[in-house]
Amino acid sequence: MTLLIIFPAAAATAANNLEFSHSAETGAFSEQASAEVQGEAGSSIPAFTPYENPEIVQDAGKYVDVTYMLGGIGAAVLIFFMYPRVTRKANRLRTGFSEIPNSLRIRKIIGIENADLDKVQAQRIRLFTVIPVLFIALAELLIFSGRMGAAVWVHIGTLIALSLSYAFIKDKEIHKIHMALMLLPVLRLINLSMPVFFETTLYTFIFVYGPLAIPVVVIVMHERSSFKEIGITTKNFLPYMLLSVPLGFLLGLGEYLTIRTGYLIPDLAFWNLLKLTLIMVFFVGLVEELIFRTILQTRLEHALSLPEALVITSLLFGLMHSGYGTYHEILYTGFVGFIMGLAFYKTRSLPFVAVLHGFVNVFLFGILPHHLIGWTWI
Repeated sequence: MTLLIIFPAAAATAANNLEFSHSAETGAFSEQASAEVQGEAGSSIPAFTPYENPEIVQDAGKYVDVTYMLGGIGAAVLIFFMYPRVTRKANRLRTGFSEIPNSLRIRKIIGIENADLDKVQAQRIRLFTVIPVLFIALAELLIFSGRMGAAVWVHIGTLIALSLSYAFIKDKEIHKIHMALMLLPVLRLINLSMPVFFETTLYTFIFVYGPLAIPVVVIVMHERSSFKEIGITTKNFLPYMLLSVPLGFLLGLGEYLTIRTGYLIPDLAFWNLLKLTLIMVFFVGLVEELIFRTILQTRLEHALSLPEALVITSLLFGLMHSGYGTYHEILYTGFVGFIMGLAFYKTRSLPFVAVLHGFVNVFLFGILPHHLIGWTWI
């Protein structure tokens, strides 16, 4: 979080100037948008008029960077010293409020004299769930409309707000939901800030989902969940693995016909398919299913209800594909997210949904583009 505070300008600039990788899960930008971005950032040498001194501009840029750095360090130090005080005051406020006599007069004042406390608590959880979900959705819609800089700022603000919510909200269920939702801005910010290191963009997934696996594992370990709660099970393992292939083909075919993706491997040689499968299953599929199903959906199920959990996770899963620039992809991946969420609820098998997710991408970015290129319905 400190890095985001120290370098806000760098994050926003990266969102506008970097050559983005075509990510299967976080969204691949359309060719037109990519061309526009590359056109704007095609030359790294600024154009100066004859009477301008480029050294002055460069020196000014250095001063601006130093100012941002000092301001960011100051903000980080301020948060470091203020956070314990805010937490202590919030605890005292909460303790003082709980000691107020639960009299009829007080209940009338706060307007819940005849209300069911369980319903009030559920409404409170819904409220504090909907607010960050709306901001995440806003950021993804900004990406959909091509406003990358604004989207980065919204995601950064959402991430900081979710991080600091612990000081002001003392509901454990809300904490768990906010902790899960924090992973979505992190996923998008890592994706947007990741330059292309290789000609084969397939390897970029390792650099995006590898670092993302760290906070995911930390959250899972923090909860001290059992293997059963996480979804790590060998029950019906072989049937689920066999079922994931044809089901992955059907879902991948539907997505390919929706967005007509290119291939991430040059041919269908064994080693290329093996690399694609390993990356899509153990990096993309496993990490995203841990986020959306094991962590987020499970926590929403416990705090709210199964229908609400499926709707919210499916909506967010679809919106996280906004970078493709087509609402058909958002709707379709939202549908796929619903299918996977329902499959996880019925089976409670993380290996099944992770492998299914991986095979959808194997067919979408490997097999189908090579076999169906130029194919149409007519």
